[in-house]
Amino acid sequence: MAKRGSKSARSNTREPAIRNRRARHDFFISDTLTCGLKLTGTEIKSIRSGQASLQEGYVRAQADPPQLTLHGVHIAEYPGAGPKHQHEPTRTRVLLAHKREIRKWAVAANARGATIVPLEIVWQDARAKLVIGLGVGKKKHDKRESMKKKAHQRDIERER
Repeated sequence: MAKRGSKSARSNTREPAIRNRRARHDFFISDTLTCGLKLTGTEIKSIRSGQASLQEGYVRAQADPPQLTLHGVHIAEYPGAGPKHQHEPTRTRVLLAHKREIRKWAVAANARGATIVPLEIVWQDARAKLVIGLGVGKKKHDKRESMKKKAHQRDIERER
């Protein structure tokens, strides 16, 4: 049995992974990147309890100075904290990544007319990380085609 404080004793499966299921439906995702999130203590506790929504979120990248910022993501207030210690639910949050990656993503988002969307919040070594994707918007007929493929795949799985 592993020791209580050891790395192998920590389970990453207890915390809920928060996903933006609409992102892959609305966008063709060409590239992904996992970055850190600069959060307060009440935000982390709220995310651990699954009280966050990535649906309306988007990421802005600027090349000079290199910076990624997360906008529109709602992280609910933590009920266990007092009113003085609460965070603003939809504040702008800073994403942490290497300068060269930020510059690369800023150039890609501006050049292709693409957007950077948050895909999911995952846990790595007890830290919250955000997976972002470079996406180009789908047209209505593309969305219908994707839904037909998923339905066909489900039918095949049911027959097995």
